[in-house]
Amino acid sequence: MAKSEESNPLLPNQEQEAGVKDEKKSSTAPTGKNGGAPPLAAIPMGWTADGLPVGEPLMERSQWNSSVFSCLGGNDAFCSSDLEVCLLGSVAPCVLYGSNAERLGSAPGTFANHCLPYTGLYLMGNTFFGWNCLAPWFSYPVRTAIRRKFNLEGSCEALSRSCGCCGSLVEDEVQLEQCETACDFATHIFCHACALCQEGREVRRRLPHPGFNAQPVLVMIPPEGQTMARGASS
Repeated sequence: MAKSEESNPLLPNQEQEAGVKDEKKSSTAPTGKNGGAPPLAAIPMGWTADGLPVGEPLMERSQWNSSVFSCLGGNDAFCSSDLEVCLLGSVAPCVLYGSNAERLGSAPGTFANHCLPYTGLYLMGNTFFGWNCLAPWFSYPVRTAIRRKFNLEGSCEALSRSCGCCGSLVEDEVQLEQCETACDFATHIFCHACALCQEGREVRRRLPHPGFNAQPVLVMIPPEGQTMARGASS
């Protein structure tokens, strides 16, 4: 019984004893110059994809469900959805981009707030420059948000894993995130339709449509009219 009490980390006596031991260690520890406390050792610090420091090692990145050039998707339960994504990415990229942002944001008005500006930039780029060169500047942050939300592997990490290059860059989380953001932008510039399709397949496999999260409506059906039968006359 005593052993179980000593091994229980929630007991207050154990915490008090640990505090007393820490005080003894701090009193006997060597002091630095001018009688002050010695300098603290540097703690290895990592960074999350959102730029927040963490003291523990980062989780391993997961890979995308499909590559950039898998335009037709996979032959699985999402096959029909993948074909729809491919069709929208080829004919109406503004609708596909708005749908991706809507699933990712799940907020009222997200589709219109992303689809309408994208449509304007799409028309301006094709009218004045002959190709869709303005809309990718507006759409690439959604790819970065998807990669950060699901902790997905970026282009720099994929190159480091496949061919061993960019090793020093991968070790620095701050520079790695900057490089991955630049790669997201380059992917939307040079492979814009394929990037939108890849993002569409990813969010459809991971997130349900916000319209499916509505609460079910309970419909009360009144009982049918009942009639009382007269008793037989004697």
